[in-house]
Amino acid sequence: MAIPRLRDYQGPAIFSYGFRPFFLFGATFAGLAIPLWLCAFQGEIELPTAFAPRDWHVHEMLFGFVAAIIGGFLLTAVPNWTGRLPLQGTPLAVLVSSWLAGRIAVFMSASIGWALACVIDAAFLALLAAAAAREIIAGRKWNNLPVVAIVSLFGAANIAFHLEAHFNGLADYSTRFAIALVIMLVSLIGGRIVPSFTRNWLARQSSGHMPAPFGRFDAIVMAASALALIAWTAVPGSSATGWALMLVGGLHAVRFVRWAGYRTFGDRLVLILHIAYAFIPLGYLLAALAAFDIVPQSAGVHAWTAGAIGTMTIAVMTRATLGHTGRQLKASIGTQCVYAAVIAAAVMRISASIEPDHMNALLAGAGFGWTVAFLGFALLYGRLLCAPRAA
Repeated sequence: MAIPRLRDYQGPAIFSYGFRPFFLFGATFAGLAIPLWLCAFQGEIELPTAFAPRDWHVHEMLFGFVAAIIGGFLLTAVPNWTGRLPLQGTPLAVLVSSWLAGRIAVFMSASIGWALACVIDAAFLALLAAAAAREIIAGRKWNNLPVVAIVSLFGAANIAFHLEAHFNGLADYSTRFAIALVIMLVSLIGGRIVPSFTRNWLARQSSGHMPAPFGRFDAIVMAASALALIAWTAVPGSSATGWALMLVGGLHAVRFVRWAGYRTFGDRLVLILHIAYAFIPLGYLLAALAAFDIVPQSAGVHAWTAGAIGTMTIAVMTRATLGHTGRQLKASIGTQCVYAAVIAAAVMRISASIEPDHMNALLAGAGFGWTVAFLGFALLYGRLLCAPRAA
């Protein structure tokens, strides 16, 4: 017998599938956290956190916002990989509560203490990795375990962030380690979904150049990326690291070109995936230039974070929400405005690192674009995420 895709679930629709609460709460949090951070950056408010203001911003973007979207993606993808039933109802609500508790604990860590905040905050990624591993092992889908390994390492990076921030004042190594892990995850998942969705759409159009499927070249790119990112995490200013980043950036650019993105302008849901991935080779290039003291380190960092991660999360959230709620896979005008806002935010944030004379204006513009993008997603898609799947 075919395995039923859902139990006879009678609770709130938002807890019927993992993508629903994590996409909604994660996007809302991302849209609210940036203006709050900008107020703290300008000295208008003081945050009640044990972290330095910069570290609170970095931590909550990586281990708050990004962790939520990873959770939503993973809890939705794992049932498709394994054929097993999704996490829903009370277990899912517990997982969401763990994520929310982490955000509150980190924000109030100056009052409750950094160690307790660390314990509360670390629980979410540990529970997420355990839940995903259980399902993958039970479904005997061993080839998907590397994703669990990356999430587990991401959880370890979170703990390291708390420790490094407390004992060293700023969390530099753990920040780079966490960014490297997320970029590896985006490269791995993106390397499968971007050519796959592109091929599916182009197959319904006309004959012509089709995207290359995931193969040996992609495996070589991933292995080289891991080595270059390890070097960047340890010694970002080394000339050897710079040359390694330059080489890997070139490999990612070749990978990007092989996916026939220039043929996808007719479908914005597919095109945005290519635009998001384009920020990955750009990030490697800027990180390489930073190793040679040509541009600041933050330029490459924000090409990866605001650019690749921010844009890819929007791209995946919109497509997955439409598909899994039974709606037509078509980008509305509102969705396209969300895409434009997140791209503009990424470009302005990268430019703010390169053009210090205009930093404040560019930061304000980037923050506005980011907030419009993520709160815009929450407003446009919140109803779909909270309502039952369309018949």
